[in-house]
Amino acid sequence: MDFNKSAQEILNGVGGSGNVASLIHCSTRLRFSLNDFDKADLDSLKKIDGVLGFVIAGGQCQVIIGNDVVEMFDAVQSLLSGNESTGKKQKQSIGHIVLDFIIGVFQPLVPAIAGGGILKSVLMLIAMFGWMSDKSQTYQILNLIGGAPLYLLPILVAITTAQKLKVNPLVAVSTVGVLILPDMVTMLGKGTSLFGMHVLNVTYSSQVFPAILSILLYAVMERLFTKYSPKPIRVFFVPMMAMLITAPITLLFLGPLGYVVGQYFVAAILFVNTHLGWIATALLAAVLPFMVATGMHKPMIPYVVATFGSVGRETLYLPASLAHNISESGTCFAIAIRTNYTRIRATAISAGISALFGITEPALYGVTLQHKRALTSVIIGSLIGGAYVGITGLAGFTIVGPGLASLPMFVDKSNPMNIVNAIIGFGISFAVSFVASLFLWKNETVSDKETETTKVNIAKEDLETPVPGQVMPLSQVADDVFSKGLLGKGVAIVPSEGKLVAPTSGTIQMVYETKHALGMTTDAGAELLFHIGLDTVQLKGKYFDMHVKVGDRVEKGDLLETFDLEKIKDAGYNPVTIMVVTNQYHYAVDVDVDETETAEPHTVMNISKMEA
Repeated sequence: MDFNKSAQEILNGVGGSGNVASLIHCSTRLRFSLNDFDKADLDSLKKIDGVLGFVIAGGQCQVIIGNDVVEMFDAVQSLLSGNESTGKKQKQSIGHIVLDFIIGVFQPLVPAIAGGGILKSVLMLIAMFGWMSDKSQTYQILNLIGGAPLYLLPILVAITTAQKLKVNPLVAVSTVGVLILPDMVTMLGKGTSLFGMHVLNVTYSSQVFPAILSILLYAVMERLFTKYSPKPIRVFFVPMMAMLITAPITLLFLGPLGYVVGQYFVAAILFVNTHLGWIATALLAAVLPFMVATGMHKPMIPYVVATFGSVGRETLYLPASLAHNISESGTCFAIAIRTNYTRIRATAISAGISALFGITEPALYGVTLQHKRALTSVIIGSLIGGAYVGITGLAGFTIVGPGLASLPMFVDKSNPMNIVNAIIGFGISFAVSFVASLFLWKNETVSDKETETTKVNIAKEDLETPVPGQVMPLSQVADDVFSKGLLGKGVAIVPSEGKLVAPTSGTIQMVYETKHALGMTTDAGAELLFHIGLDTVQLKGKYFDMHVKVGDRVEKGDLLETFDLEKIKDAGYNPVTIMVVTNQYHYAVDVDVDETETAEPHTVMNISKMEA
């Protein structure tokens, strides 16, 4: 049987890959959750080689495969996860794979840990005010509820790791669950042996690395036995053998190893924090705008989760995040007061409110990164606020974005001043960034003619495709910074040739050192950003040749840059090329996307300047 051919026909039958919301499988069936059942041609499924039938039940389209369900699932999943832009699964560097794995495992843990942590913090605050006794049974039960996610951390990690590795999450949880079974904990405490070897007494509750190592081994075992197991007994034989091998090896070797790795990991970060003290917090707060903008703050999550599992508090990242988040808010509110542009004012107010509650992306992409003076104000506020919370040794007690609503995360029953210092750090960060923005912000001047009327379209301009290829909406780009329009409106193009040309006449304003991006200002004043590929900054200029420099005057159609398209794809990078208008508050942008592939330049955007 040709599983790839059948998989493609199955996808066509359920309405295409874009109609698939999710896909799982049981012992005999592929279970599709579809966005729109009307788009599916279900009758065609019966004619596909390898398909025994289908049923619609439980809100799913269940395609019955039989004993070959694992092979068929892998084939369908491969088509679903394949890169849409290039039509094939792309290679990735080892560093990118490791980072993606770490983020995929730890990022989903945050809501559960944050929810439980905030509940415990609120309970402590209530007890401090004397509104409830911490000896009461109600308090004790609610406190156990709040502590459950942290205690069950190995189970949660088993789920996220299994999902990331695409193995059976229920069997994975059962395997890791052995580590925290009450009877197992009792046996370890008394001293026990397995196959004649002593099993170390390790407390696995609240630990993450033992579970990760265990599921890595389990994934290998599941795939191995799936490959060689007779299909009729696969449903019980594979999980049985995988558990039988993984659980003992975890108890004897991987569990203790993961525990030691976790302890050293936390100790290394605490060493840096201890020896640099408040300077580390201040510097981290100051660079967080750049870390968040590039997504490099996410690798901090494993450290925070591991620290909570070991010591129950965190004194570096969360305090620094408080200073940064509130500085973003202070800057936005000051700009809302100082700006002459109604669009900037509306965005700044909205972004300022979000940052006040710990969500900084709207402020970063909508205001801060587009205005150097705003970014400077945020850095100043973050640095000074971070210095204060670092000097006072502020500690956070749950993993959540620090903000106004989440201030209870800094409640410390043994140190009432901790929440006070958090409030003071909050105020310092807001006030310093607010005042800095009031002084540093500079409104752009407009001509007398422009100020005669409001919201008048001027300086209209047409922009042509900067590279040959298939044009697609920005929303389809696999990067939230572009797909959500955070840097501005524009288009994306899957290039068919490695040649970037000027879409209109203007002046080159910026050339990135890594050559993967450049900026130009059109004759009408629109600021354009061209970004070749996703994550191609990691290539450090390899496969790119720049033909212009900052200050060069270019005409429509002039060659700006060439790049080796095939080598970029072979290196594992998505070559989709983006063109956006970054000074979006001053321009109305009309995008015309026909999603057809063409080698000839044609108009894809119409822009017109808008007066405040």
